[in-house]
Amino acid sequence: MNFLTKIKQYPKIGLVVLSFIAFVGLGMPDGLLGVAWTSIRGDFSIPLDAIGMFLTALVIGYMTSSFFSGPVVARIGVGRVLAASCSMTGIALIGYTFVPEWWMMVLLGVIAGLGAGAIDDGLNTYVTTHFSEGLMQWLHASWGVGITLGPIIMTMGLSASNTWHTGYRIVGIFQVALAACFVLTLPMWNHDQKPLNTDEPKKLTDYKTPLGETLRQPQVWISILLFFMYVGAEGALGTWIYTLLTESRGVDPTAAGFWAGSYWATFTVGRIIAGLFAKRAGVNLLVTGGLIGALAGAVLLVWNPSAGVNLLAVAIIGFSIAPVFPAMMSGTSQRVGDHFAANTIGMQMTATGLGAAVIPGLMGVFARQVSLEVIPVMLLVVYVGLFGLYVLATKNAK
Repeated sequence: MNFLTKIKQYPKIGLVVLSFIAFVGLGMPDGLLGVAWTSIRGDFSIPLDAIGMFLTALVIGYMTSSFFSGPVVARIGVGRVLAASCSMTGIALIGYTFVPEWWMMVLLGVIAGLGAGAIDDGLNTYVTTHFSEGLMQWLHASWGVGITLGPIIMTMGLSASNTWHTGYRIVGIFQVALAACFVLTLPMWNHDQKPLNTDEPKKLTDYKTPLGETLRQPQVWISILLFFMYVGAEGALGTWIYTLLTESRGVDPTAAGFWAGSYWATFTVGRIIAGLFAKRAGVNLLVTGGLIGALAGAVLLVWNPSAGVNLLAVAIIGFSIAPVFPAMMSGTSQRVGDHFAANTIGMQMTATGLGAAVIPGLMGVFARQVSLEVIPVMLLVVYVGLFGLYVLATKNAK
C-alpha cells in the first residue's frame, strides 16, 4: 500500500494535519520581522517608520489575493492554491536576502502578501464551514506555533551569523518544502468531504446574498472594524516589542528576542487551551475575557516598573488575546446573521490585512516623532476601543 493510497483512506485526519501545517507555515514569516527590523533598517539605511512602507506592500498583496481567493479556490482547488501560495511566499522570503536595494524588498513584499492572503482566506472559509469551533481554535494555535518559532529562528540566526538573512532563508526553504508536500498530497484535497465533528453541513455558503445588500448592514461594518482593530493590535506588539525593549528599555538583544517569542508562545498555549473549552464557554465569553486580560497586560506594559514586569505583561497579552480571533470568526453569523455571514467573512479577512499594516505603521510614525514609549500607550487605546466595539456588536447582534 503506497503513501497516496493511505492518504485517501484517512482523508479527514489528513486534511486536519495539512491545515495545521499550512497555518504553521503561515505564521513563521510573521514572527521574523519584529526581531529582524533593527538589522534590516541598518543594512538598508532607512528610518524607523519605513516599516510602514513594507507593511503596506504586504497588505496590498494580501488583500488582493484574499479578495480573489474564493473564485480561485473554486476553480483550481484548495490544494493547488496552497501549493502555489507557499511557493510564492518561499521565493519572496529567500529573495529578500539577495536584493541590494530597499525598494526591491518592498516589491517582494507584495509577492509574499499574495501568498499569505490566499492561504489565510481559503483555509479560514474552509474551516469555518467544515470544522468545529474547537478545531478552529487549534488551527489558529498552529499559526501561533509558526509565529512563535519565527522570533526564535531569527534570534538564533542573528546570534550565529550576525545577519538577518539566515532566518529568512531558513523559513523560505521551509515554505518551498511545504509547497512540495501539498503537491504530493493533492488527491487528499480533491476528496469530497463532509464537515468534521458535526452531523450536517453549515449552510453559510448556501446564501447567495448580494454583496451590495451585505454592505448596507451596519453590523457588517462593525464586524469588519473589529477584525481591523484586533489584528492591528495583535501584530503591533509582535512587530514593535523587540525594538521597544532593546532601544528604549535597555534589554539585551538576545533576551529581547526570546521575550518577543514568549508573546507568541503564550499566545499559542492560550489557543490550545481555548480549543478544549470553546464549545462550553461560547464565543462571547472567550472574546470578552480575552480582551479584559489584554487590557490588564497593556496597563502593565505602560506602567513598566521593572524588566520582569515587561515580560509578564507580554505573556499576559499573548495568552489573553489567543482565543479572540478564531472566536470572533466563529461568531460571525451571530453578529451579522446567516444571510450575510459568508460575504462578511471575506471582508473581515481583507480588513485583517489592512489593520496589520495601518496600526503598526502608525505606531512607527508616532514612535519616530515622539518616542518608542508611545507604542504601549497606543496599544492600550486600541484595546479599549476594541472592547467597547465588541460590546456594541454583541448588543445589536442579529
